[in-house]
Amino acid sequence: MTHTRLRTPAAFLIGTLLFAASTLAQSHPAAPVSPYGGTPVEEIVARVNDQIITRSDYDRSLKEMDQEAREHGASMQDIAEGHKDLLRTLIDQQLWLSKGKELGITGDTELIKKLNEIRKQYNMESMEDLEKAAKDQGVSWEDFKANIRNGIVTQLVMRQQVGEKVQFTPGEVARYYEQHKQEYVQQESVHLSEILVSVPAPASGDQPDPAALAAAKAKADDIEAKLHAGGEFSQLARTFSDGTTASEGGDLGQFKPGALAKVLEDATFKLKDGEFTAPIQTRQGYVILRVVKHTAGGVPPLKDVEEQVEEAFYMSRMEPAIRAYLTTMREEAYVEVAPGFADTGASPKQIKPVYSAYVPPSGKKKKKVERTRYRETTHTFRQKGPQAAPPAEAAALAPKGKKGKVQPVNLTTMKAGKKEKIRYGKAPQETLPSAAKVSAEDAGAVQQAANTTPEPVNPLEPTRPTQKTRFSERPRVAKPSKNAPGVPKIDPNAPPPPDAAEVADRQTQSAPLGLGGNTAPKKKSKATTVGQKTRLAEKNKKPVAPEQNPSDVPPAPAPAPKQ
Repeated sequence: MTHTRLRTPAAFLIGTLLFAASTLAQSHPAAPVSPYGGTPVEEIVARVNDQIITRSDYDRSLKEMDQEAREHGASMQDIAEGHKDLLRTLIDQQLWLSKGKELGITGDTELIKKLNEIRKQYNMESMEDLEKAAKDQGVSWEDFKANIRNGIVTQLVMRQQVGEKVQFTPGEVARYYEQHKQEYVQQESVHLSEILVSVPAPASGDQPDPAALAAAKAKADDIEAKLHAGGEFSQLARTFSDGTTASEGGDLGQFKPGALAKVLEDATFKLKDGEFTAPIQTRQGYVILRVVKHTAGGVPPLKDVEEQVEEAFYMSRMEPAIRAYLTTMREEAYVEVAPGFADTGASPKQIKPVYSAYVPPSGKKKKKVERTRYRETTHTFRQKGPQAAPPAEAAALAPKGKKGKVQPVNLTTMKAGKKEKIRYGKAPQETLPSAAKVSAEDAGAVQQAANTTPEPVNPLEPTRPTQKTRFSERPRVAKPSKNAPGVPKIDPNAPPPPDAAEVADRQTQSAPLGLGGNTAPKKKSKATTVGQKTRLAEKNKKPVAPEQNPSDVPPAPAPAPKQ
């Protein structure tokens, strides 16, 4: 079975509380160095990432360390070692806090619990009372909380990054115990509880009242009888004891030989765990003592000191692991120590800052580019920069001065030609004229181009489309005169007349097609019905009188004349 120690050892807690007692976690802005000389207001001793350790913080921590060492009776050698490792301790504290910030550990919840425990420890009703007590001692409330929070963050980061990775087995603990047995040799001791029946204190030099003494003896005997009857000692102590330990069940603590009176020591050191004495008369009255635990002298068995052995073995593994982890953090962090101070925990692989003189960057001058006209170049592409023109062109372009003298022309300083808005995918039309449109000014360039071989055509430059002509500009054909007899009119745009083959094809294609490709005309079939045909609609009608000749019908009578 493997054990992982998550609790913080007592010795380690002392070091953590020492860190928390200082105010080094507070970041103080560094005073800028005056260019006029003088002494800086605050000296920076060390820089750790984005935090600094000032000289006032260093001196304050040194003073608190000396005071702590004197209170615990430390030797001068221990004090000198503490002074030597003080800066290392301060840098370690800043590294733990930087790691906690990186891991997102704030310690706010644990801070509230810790403040509440301190309030209960000093019997204060509210946090306002605790804040007032801190201010009365000259401590800022915010600094007080920040110190406690920094100690909590340090413990949490240390436990998470190092403590959880330190593991050991029961066999390793047993071997460690066998190697360090002499460190656990203990003296014989007893842990006692009491039930006190007091007697009123007499005047100085007088004997106690016999009646009060007898009453106290009777009460003590009655309590002893209840204990023999199976009564619980702590409950009877809370009910009948007159001592100050009654509320705690009569607990007195642990005592070694020579710490108790002779009569009490002789009565208790011979008892076993759970046994109690008969009522013993003292100056306060009658007392009944119970042995809670009797520890024999010598080397105790492992089961009795197992927790202490595990704690010591855990510390033997934890301390080198913490130092190795701090060395790794130093190598990954930015740590700078001022001259005159030494960091005893520095790593040889630690990155050291290198300073060099500041040289302001020189401004780059923009290169001047001269643009030339198209007529000043020897090819069709535009060029930049000065280019010498042929003498003939220079003479043609040179302006005429007084009396017809030619003035020299500097082609590099001539202004650019006419600007043209060039569309995407189209070549310039005005800035780069075609070879056909050559003005008088381009005579020199054309002459020079004629004397040289033609330059290759740029495949990336689009070709200029051919210019279309109007219909009215086409060559006209002379029309025949209307007065010329026998001459037909000829339309020049009419198609030519069809030939014989085309006429035959047209006749074949226009002929109707019959079934099976038979193109012969169909013959009319002979009628098979003989006689007069009647329609189906006329069959049910009444017979009509035979037709008469109009000559056989008598004429109609003439109308009578009007009277």
